[in-house]
Amino acid sequence: MTALPELSGKVALITGASRGIGYGVAEALVARGDRVVITGRGEDALKEAVEQLGADRAVYVAGKAHDEAHQALAVERAMEAFGRVDYLVNNAGTNPVFGPLADLDLGVARKVFETNVISALGFAQKTWHAWQKDNGGAIVNIASVAGIAPSPFIAAYGVSKAAMINLTQQMAHEFAPKVRVNAIAPAVVKTKFAQALYEGREAEAAAAYPLGRLGVPSDIGGAAAFLTSDQSDWVTGQTLVVDGGIFLNAGVG
Repeated sequence: MTALPELSGKVALITGASRGIGYGVAEALVARGDRVVITGRGEDALKEAVEQLGADRAVYVAGKAHDEAHQALAVERAMEAFGRVDYLVNNAGTNPVFGPLADLDLGVARKVFETNVISALGFAQKTWHAWQKDNGGAIVNIASVAGIAPSPFIAAYGVSKAAMINLTQQMAHEFAPKVRVNAIAPAVVKTKFAQALYEGREAEAAAAYPLGRLGVPSDIGGAAAFLTSDQSDWVTGQTLVVDGGIFLNAGVG
């Protein structure tokens, strides 16, 4: 990256950010002058992401999102490296199973909730106590349209994202007025995570969207930048649906 803007003085911790939506968010925040701490499981991918974002603007912490020691280390690293953590973006997630609820392995369901919901609460608790309780800030939880309406064959994921939306509302109520907490609910975004939903049939998948295309990580990055900006200072407890208009088709056909 070249010609980076002046530093804003603000710092964001972004989980699951070595690629895909998380990286798109990191890119958007760095582009406006923030510094970022990114997490993920793959150290090599995180190193590459930091190189692309700028080593003076980004640091990484490798680990599993549901591991409380990793959560604590990530927040600690943010405080050590930059002295603050104004924004938390909970993007880490998993969807290891496709199929009906009737046959869902309950151990897998627990794993989905542990990664998609409990880890978000853990990161929020640690960020709150380390900085936000006394200094304020914002939290953005990456949910999904699957948390708003039934999604065949990814039910466990959808139920976890519905829980994420309710968690957003609960935290928004409890953390006010110091911290604003909002969620983003994307439809299908072109990432490795969602590849199974469009691979080999992207044109067909995109045809269902009134805007004529699938999402890209920068679409979600822009939304997260808004929800962590002064322009959204009177917005909390909300879920911003970023779906290319797909919900406009509900009930049609």
